[in-house]
Amino acid sequence: MNEAAQRRRALALLAVLALVWGTNWPLFPLVMREMSVWTFRAVTMMVTVAVLMSVARLRGQSLALPREYWPALAAAALCNLAVWNIASAYAAILIPSGQAAILGFTMPLWAALIAWLMWREPLSARMYLALAIGAAGVGLLIWRGAEAYAQAPLGATCGLVAAIGWAAGTLVLKRTRLNGSGLPTTVLAAWQMAIAAVPIVAVAAWQFFSEGGRVNLPSATTLWVTAYIALVPMCLGNVVWFSIVGLLPAHVAGLGSVAVPMVAMLSGALVHGEPLGPVQIVAMACSMGALALALPRRGAG
Repeated sequence: MNEAAQRRRALALLAVLALVWGTNWPLFPLVMREMSVWTFRAVTMMVTVAVLMSVARLRGQSLALPREYWPALAAAALCNLAVWNIASAYAAILIPSGQAAILGFTMPLWAALIAWLMWREPLSARMYLALAIGAAGVGLLIWRGAEAYAQAPLGATCGLVAAIGWAAGTLVLKRTRLNGSGLPTTVLAAWQMAIAAVPIVAVAAWQFFSEGGRVNLPSATTLWVTAYIALVPMCLGNVVWFSIVGLLPAHVAGLGSVAVPMVAMLSGALVHGEPLGPVQIVAMACSMGALALALPRRGAG
């Protein structure tokens, strides 16, 4: 694929990702009024695994994976999905959802740092500028939400842990045999979700039985929202994300996805009345500028 085609495809996928993931964040507090974080994630992940594997089979894709891929797949799944799903959910209920999304999407900064420390991966001047502009936008929003972080430091910590886990898992995908393996994206997403679901389902089951094993059926609204999160942000969103990772370097893919917290900020303002003023608008402009710099330049390929 030449650079122009890669750019167009990456932009289209990033737009889809921003929409399905960005509108997802304000929904977490609504669901977790009636469900624990662990139960919510266990249910949505099991539904996602079932749907993705069914889709793969309907497409005629084999679910069998060569043995040599499993260690990397497990490492990526536990960092990219298990850590991310739990830490991000806790962050979203402890601090405003838009602010939690911003912390989670510091991922490209951590990805660039880890890649440099572990593999001495060089960054171009263009990418340094993109990271600086993206960091400035995130910094503005963190500064604006400093009071929320001070009141709930655990929420801020969870947001950063989510970002680091996501960065580490994405780098595993890019730096191991999984990169360029030719595995179907749906199959790759399904198995990672299945692996990550194991410890989460185990903790949810332990929590359920330790609290007496009583079943309290959530409201219809909570069930509908849970189903939506499982089918759209988790099924569709993760397939789109793994497709983006296949197209772009990890830190570039992550930097491109900083549009997601911008959508989360807008959604949070509409759903929960979270702050949206000049500082947030400037931060959004920084995000778009960083994305424009980070994506591959136009040119013949």
